[in-house]
Amino acid sequence: MNNAEKVSVTMAREQMQALRESVESGEFATTSEAMRDAVRVWQRQRVEDVERLEAMRARIRRSINDPRPSLSADEAEAELARFMESEAKGLPDAAH
Repeated sequence: MNNAEKVSVTMAREQMQALRESVESGEFATTSEAMRDAVRVWQRQRVEDVERLEAMRARIRRSINDPRPSLSADEAEAELARFMESEAKGLPDAAH
């Protein structure tokens, strides 16, 4: 690891114990390896969070830009009731 940088991290006793146990069980060779894995998981989670947020924003934009007329609350409830009834009967959605 030529471009490695040494850091000092303060952790809760329980977290450090979990790291030590993962090394003792053979899951990781060293606590450093376990920490690097934890950081990789954290980085991947951040990327996935951004992707999910962008997907939600795209859905919202599509909904806002949808040219179909809006339904009133009563119409939406009636549509939902029809859908739920068809689902309960195992029938295809009649509106589609």
